[in-house]
Amino acid sequence: MAPHLLRLLRHCRHTGLALLALYQPAHATPAYHAIKLSTWNMEWLLDETAPASRAAPLDISPRTAADYALMASIAARLNPDLAAVQEADGARSLSRVFSPQRYVIFTTDDTVLQHTGLIVRTGLEVTRHPDVQELDITPPDAPHHLRSGLDMTVHFAHADLRVLVVHLKTGCWDDPPEQTHHACPLLARQFRILSEWISERTHSGEAFAIMGDFNRRLNVRDPLFLQLQENARLDLTTSGYASPCLGGSYFIDHIILGGPAIGWKDPDSLSVMAIPQDSSHQLSDHCPVSITLHIPA
Repeated sequence: MAPHLLRLLRHCRHTGLALLALYQPAHATPAYHAIKLSTWNMEWLLDETAPASRAAPLDISPRTAADYALMASIAARLNPDLAAVQEADGARSLSRVFSPQRYVIFTTDDTVLQHTGLIVRTGLEVTRHPDVQELDITPPDAPHHLRSGLDMTVHFAHADLRVLVVHLKTGCWDDPPEQTHHACPLLARQFRILSEWISERTHSGEAFAIMGDFNRRLNVRDPLFLQLQENARLDLTTSGYASPCLGGSYFIDHIILGGPAIGWKDPDSLSVMAIPQDSSHQLSDHCPVSITLHIPA
């Protein structure tokens, strides 16, 4: 035993003090700060009183107060620190699901009705970067536009996490990217834009996460995911798992980690929260997907 500890032990015996109260082992203080990341497509979450909601498809059923109350209870149970959301028209609708007392809400500045957003637990410091408008690859005069990506950095005490929230083109679930069907060429172009964003983050040494609805049943052998890994090592956290909310098929909602964030993942933390799929409530046809990161502290 070290001489100073031996003297301390003798002093404790003489005075009746407990040594445990004076000396704590180094591992008593956690070396990380656990945060929960979630992604949730909210299926046409709209403010029906806003004029813009008139542009929604006619078959979209309006939500009742009871629907919003149930979605808010789901969000409270989900209890994320960061939640990527899709298909919401703005902060007003999202604030009916995620408590403004507990969260700060950010959404893209798109002119389309469906926005991507990030729900951030109150107290976390963030920096907002320009929206990744390049993901809207449609021409300016197109009747329907695609969604931009929301790009933010979340600052922790000893580390930063860059977060990109996406909602990509639907219709190319698992077809070859070279498929001539109109959706696949568009999705392939969006993946090239994601690859460029990843290359920039990798070059600057950033920890990052891409979260959202990719509208693609990705796995580690998918050619589009392999394209993302051309210049970076990535962790497709949903790879190899089937979604209980999609009839046992592969996920289309994903959380992809890159840079130092790969080493922050709790390897056993992937979870899916079930959403009731009954006709009595208008909730969402997607279930929240979550993982836990251990941010260095």
